[in-house]
Amino acid sequence: MIVVTGAAGFIGSCLVAGLNEAGYNDLVLVDDFSRADKLLNYSHKRYSHLIPRDDFFAWLEKEQASVQYIFHLGARTDTTEFDVNIHTRLNFEYSKDIWLACVRYGIPLVYASSAATYGDGAYGFDDEDAEILPKLKPLNPYGDSKQAFDLWALSQEKKPYQWVGLKFFNVYGPNEYHKGRMASVIFHAYNQILATKRMSLFRSHRSDYADGGQLRDFIYVKDVVKVCLWLMQHRKVTGLYNLGTGQARTFVDLAKGVFKAMGVVEQISFVDTPADIREKYQYFTEAKMDKLQKAGYPHAFVALEAGIHDYVVHYLTESKHF
Repeated sequence: MIVVTGAAGFIGSCLVAGLNEAGYNDLVLVDDFSRADKLLNYSHKRYSHLIPRDDFFAWLEKEQASVQYIFHLGARTDTTEFDVNIHTRLNFEYSKDIWLACVRYGIPLVYASSAATYGDGAYGFDDEDAEILPKLKPLNPYGDSKQAFDLWALSQEKKPYQWVGLKFFNVYGPNEYHKGRMASVIFHAYNQILATKRMSLFRSHRSDYADGGQLRDFIYVKDVVKVCLWLMQHRKVTGLYNLGTGQARTFVDLAKGVFKAMGVVEQISFVDTPADIREKYQYFTEAKMDKLQKAGYPHAFVALEAGIHDYVVHYLTESKHF
């Protein structure tokens, strides 16, 4: 059996779809399954068990001999949630319990870290430089919780025989319909253009960036799934790894891609970045991807325009799930 936590969420449900496509159906889906708006993310998937998040460790204690792999993608991912206790409980303590269980039972582990650990990027985005990791200063409690767990994992003498923390950059793609404000810019762009035939982007408040010239490393969720499957097949790979494309793109590029995929004439305008996030707004993120490539990952990442086209044409226009 393969366990996927966060299986009702965005990346987790896409991973379940990818596992199904690869022929893996003996899956254990772990999450809080009480939200009706997540039902379509997993209801059509093939799996063996649905386990509520709070019941997982009792279940694992009984069934651990049958578990071959754990993908721990469950987390509180809302960067606007400032209750530290929520992030500590769900992102740090729960992850520690999974880690310790994997050590105890001899189960390999891939878990979701985040590029939010890099904060404003003052120390760069290098996953190979062990000296900078303790210096990173995330900009919110979500990033703090991910950073705290990464550092805790690195400090452990006893580790799962394979463990990989993936620092996700800006992931977009199908199955994020439930995420509201935290859904990708592409999701919001599509809905805004559908409703108004226009797209508004944040104005730059720095002289060194043009309006809409802010840069992000956008990675298609199907590439994330591909990396996860590759890691399961290459169990000597271990440690912290960035997961982006390695190429930052502007929000104007993104908007143009959505207009083109929708067949709508471009009309882009700019609005002030909200004052409450302006001081902590990131103007540049770009994953340094050398480490994963040196580990042997052989595949190229989907270009932004191609990912947007697939997402818009094959999913958003039909409200379809992966």
